[in-house]
Amino acid sequence: MSLYAPPKDLPSRVFVNVVETLGLKASGDKPHSFLEGPSFDRDGNLYVVNSYAGQILRIRPDKRIDIAAQYDGIPNGLKIHKSGEIFVADRRNGIMRMDPVSGKVEAFIGRDRLMPGYKGVNDLFFRSNGDLYFTDQGSTDLRDPTGRVFRYSASGKLDLLLNNVPSPNGIVMNPAETHLFIAVTFGPQVWRCGILADGSVDRLGAFQTFSGGYSGPDGLAIDETGGLAVAVNRLGSVFLFDKQGEPTFRIRSAAGLMTTNLAYSPDRKQIYITESETGSILVADAPVPGQRMYATMTP
Repeated sequence: MSLYAPPKDLPSRVFVNVVETLGLKASGDKPHSFLEGPSFDRDGNLYVVNSYAGQILRIRPDKRIDIAAQYDGIPNGLKIHKSGEIFVADRRNGIMRMDPVSGKVEAFIGRDRLMPGYKGVNDLFFRSNGDLYFTDQGSTDLRDPTGRVFRYSASGKLDLLLNNVPSPNGIVMNPAETHLFIAVTFGPQVWRCGILADGSVDRLGAFQTFSGGYSGPDGLAIDETGGLAVAVNRLGSVFLFDKQGEPTFRIRSAAGLMTTNLAYSPDRKQIYITESETGSILVADAPVPGQRMYATMTP
């Protein structure tokens, strides 16, 4: 018996097919692309990563696509600082920083600083005070629940917050910044971790548990009321929950099943979704406005 009423369906539509627009091709056993890390800058450009090619792509409001940077790495997550700088979670290299004008990519928190026990960073999130939270996922799962969550403070201090997560993936905070949500892909759950005023970790529990499919929750985003949006990889869906954890809406993919991540638009009225099976960007109307992004705050 279900504890909740089924969530209402919300349609999505294809905003742009990146694979077709750029003419990307599969090569041998290497797929055409793997899109992740959607984030908007202050000018309305949508940045995403193409992990398989080491690319950072810029999708303009008119749907033109530029390769903003290409380098020797495996970019997976991306967030934009209010300064305009772009920060990337790179599975191979650690946390990288990109100049959006020159396209230069350089190490910010290299993997050497995350040793011993480096797994492969996955996603990241900026708190309103500039603190950077990120996940170190690698290939951890229920057999090896040693994935980690870090905080790099605006003052330059690196703290290990959690080291027992079976596949930490997407990460975001509630609007009050009292709780951290972590997508635990092979849990498959979303965890909710209290963050005290001094920055220390409080009680940790499961906010949601998922079932079905090979994988689980991937990217996360938060709305202005504290409701959570969860992209579920290989299920072709984004689920929306209110702040109490009750499911409210299900956004179904208009393309493939690899719904990897999502971001609210700058006006906070739409949800953009990376769908990596077809290499598309999807868009759906948001029933609740998204939380204001760090990238749009005044420097």
